[in-house]
Amino acid sequence: MQEVEDALEDAIQSEAAFVTEAARHLMHAGGKRFRPLLVLLAAETGDPAGDGVVTSACVVELTHLASLYHDDVMDEAALRRGAESANARWDNLVAILTGDFLFSKSSELTARLGADAVRIQAETFTRLVEGQILETLGPGEDEEPLAHYLRVVAGKTGSLIATSARYGARFSGAPLEVEEALTAYGERVGTAFQLSDDILDIASESDESGKTPGTDLREGVPTLPVLIARQSSDPADARLLELLAADLTDDALHAEALDLLRKHPAMDEARAYVIERANEARELLKVLPEGPVRDALDAFAAIIATRTS
Repeated sequence: MQEVEDALEDAIQSEAAFVTEAARHLMHAGGKRFRPLLVLLAAETGDPAGDGVVTSACVVELTHLASLYHDDVMDEAALRRGAESANARWDNLVAILTGDFLFSKSSELTARLGADAVRIQAETFTRLVEGQILETLGPGEDEEPLAHYLRVVAGKTGSLIATSARYGARFSGAPLEVEEALTAYGERVGTAFQLSDDILDIASESDESGKTPGTDLREGVPTLPVLIARQSSDPADARLLELLAADLTDDALHAEALDLLRKHPAMDEARAYVIERANEARELLKVLPEGPVRDALDAFAAIIATRTS
């Protein structure tokens, strides 16, 4: 990971010092480096020192970072990872151009990995952007909101995490069947990762997770527990459903909705769904021989499903 950190620092250098500063802003804001870590874990299925492993780890992290700059502009976010967002610190133009710069640096590195990597990255980027578009448009008139949301998560989050696992296997020289299994593993782990965030938004206390509880709820962003709760036809849920359809910027209404949702069976259903996705990912690891690599990837999926921060 230190090699990856050093390579990321090199990659964001620009002739314009201001651009480097803006690009460094979120990179140093305390992200989990989830995607490059998965590249490195997947690379343990072959030769972890293989050509392209560290470069591909940088590719996925730079792509992710770039998307955050653009997301914050779209969401008009003031904070990212507890720090001031780029658009709040500077303005939307700086944030957009910094995101573009990071996407371009990611593309430069991808080109070093060969034509097939360029194809994979292009397909991944298409899915990521389409996921964002689907989220912006919302579900169609005849589309079930929960199914639509899961499509958004698969595109926005699952696609890049699947590619992270794929790159690790590919550039370490792992067999094709391992690469294919780990790509599917990454898709499921990525989905579980995003959906566990949904649960944390409702369930966590701020001193546990470092996040403000119910942020998505307050902003009217549909998440897995909310979408499951909205499917209820139980008369006892009338007040909760009324609140979920209301403006929850009012502190008292927000606190009431958060309390009712935390007690609702939708939370356990959401947890069960996330655990099921993680268990599907773990089943895919049977293609690997027993040993520390398989154990690490298995533990990785299990932690994602049950994390508290």
